[in-house]
Amino acid sequence: MKPGKLPPHLLASLLAQVPPGERVIVGPRYGADAAVLEVRPDRLLVAKCDPITFATEVIGWYAVAVNGNDLAVSGARPLWFLATVLLPPGAGEQQAREIFAQLLAACADQGIALVGGHTEITLGLDRPVVVGCMLGEVEPGRVVTSAGARPGDALLLTKGIAVEGTALLAREAAEALARAGVSRPAVQRAAELLFAPGISVAREAQALCQQVSVHAMHDPTEGGLATGLAELAAASGVGLRVERCRVPVLPETQEVCQALGLDPWGLIASGSVLAAVALQEADHALAALHALGIAAEVIGAVTAPEAGLVLVEPDGGERPLPSFERDEVARFLEGAP
Repeated sequence: MKPGKLPPHLLASLLAQVPPGERVIVGPRYGADAAVLEVRPDRLLVAKCDPITFATEVIGWYAVAVNGNDLAVSGARPLWFLATVLLPPGAGEQQAREIFAQLLAACADQGIALVGGHTEITLGLDRPVVVGCMLGEVEPGRVVTSAGARPGDALLLTKGIAVEGTALLAREAAEALARAGVSRPAVQRAAELLFAPGISVAREAQALCQQVSVHAMHDPTEGGLATGLAELAAASGVGLRVERCRVPVLPETQEVCQALGLDPWGLIASGSVLAAVALQEADHALAALHALGIAAEVIGAVTAPEAGLVLVEPDGGERPLPSFERDEVARFLEGAP
């Protein structure tokens, strides 16, 4: 298999073998963002584990934000973080210190406690890897999953695509971008997307949960918006109808992808929230987000499962939603055509 996520059919078949666990409210399944466990009658524990494997620069910041996002779109408040930091042979003390400082700064920025983990020099690595485990809490009845979308819902997307992938490529492939004709200021603007608008979605997820009844939320990550849409549809057992012209592609993303021959729809997309809300609540949801200075658009609608996953082109033509065998960042880093 190639670098990136496991093929969806394989992952779904593996997760289907997991038996129900004691006090497990939401367990492992394809398209799910986090596990939800009953620890006491008035409080649920939400847990997520996710590695950062593409990034090396500010990898600690990525680890906290990406894991926190999956809790945020579950309606939970991230509270505690554990990090397993794996460094390649030959790594120096300064690299370890920098990653630790990034973890501390990112946790402090989001009000999260760094409570443990593990560090080691690991054979077989050529770059650092940080595996994060985020824990948080949510009240019973306020859990949101990716499995609740209903036909007729409006489909919202915050910020635009692809915040993380664009920032990551600007930081990891600056020389390649320069050779492709992207100016240094443009590369710097793309790199700063990591912090503004930022890859954390905690504010928009919280605002949506407070202002409207959110039927489903999902954090599109590896595999980009296209994969995130497919995961939400699979988890909810629905179809989707998405209008290409309504999907905001960030100008920095457009420039980076054009220079490197990549497709923005398959570029790792942390930093955006996909949300399904009742059609009559869509305007209120958008107004709440815009009031916080968070860009958001209705990009389509949830449909019956038999309608499938449809992309509507600007000329009105329809075709199946694009799919990606692996994330465009993975494809680029591997040097594949």
